[in-house]
Amino acid sequence: MKNLFHGTGVALITPFKSDLTIDFEAYQRIIEYVISENIDFLVPLGSTGESATLNEEEARQCLDFVIHVNNGRKPILAGNFGGNNTLELVKKIQEYNFAGIDGILSSSPAYVKPNQEGIFSHYMAIAEVSPVPIIIYNVPGRTKSNIEWSTTIRLANASDKFIGIKEASGDLIQATRIIKNKPEGFIVTSGDDEVAMPMIAAGGDGVISVIANACPGYFTKMSKYCINGDLEKARDCNFKTYDLHKWLYIEGNPVGIKSAMEVLGFCENHVRLPLHTMSKDNYESLKKCVLEIKKIADA
Repeated sequence: MKNLFHGTGVALITPFKSDLTIDFEAYQRIIEYVISENIDFLVPLGSTGESATLNEEEARQCLDFVIHVNNGRKPILAGNFGGNNTLELVKKIQEYNFAGIDGILSSSPAYVKPNQEGIFSHYMAIAEVSPVPIIIYNVPGRTKSNIEWSTTIRLANASDKFIGIKEASGDLIQATRIIKNKPEGFIVTSGDDEVAMPMIAAGGDGVISVIANACPGYFTKMSKYCINGDLEKARDCNFKTYDLHKWLYIEGNPVGIKSAMEVLGFCENHVRLPLHTMSKDNYESLKKCVLEIKKIADA
């Protein structure tokens, strides 16, 4: 069976109103926009979706809303299934309603810095109870511990529940070792937009993208061209958006992409503490870059 999470997935932002409640009208506009630009799957409630500042009731509301608006058009990979308390995460999965969810994205435990055996055992405990496929999420910049490539391969071979990894270490050597040694059907998708093209060119399967909230067409085309071996066209799409990466992350994610989406008119620019909106100078630089990309796209 074809893996549902090939190609470009969008790590959806969660738009807020000025009172910091969820702006569902803006949420629907964004979902419809990225679907209309032919993205391959939706990823609500990841770090880009500010899941760390949503309570469980809000997270469930967001997920149900995405399921409703999507109406079966694209696969949904739910991003709020990480945690540094394995027992509590297992309990959450056992009690969760997975109707409408095609898979879960599970980040490695943060803060506690487990060794590789701890990481392996954590994921195996999840695999034992999850009724849906799992994509492992390695993001050492946030968790402060790395899932070594050999641990990823060990997990991929240990359970059919593991169908892929979102590799966000930024380490192309590590990613290439996973790609070379992975079992058939296990996908390797980039978790860093800036290295998505070289990772796909090395044999990867796509990207779970932040910038695709704002530039879904370019990034989806880049991914497809690269997967199909048309590197010249892939480079052209990649270069058209490349300068924006700096501004999206200069003050952290999703601070930058929220600003970009405001510039494009999709939502207001609000984040919840401890995140804070961009400084004026960086916002103006980001705005200029976003409008330049839009001008090229509209030409």
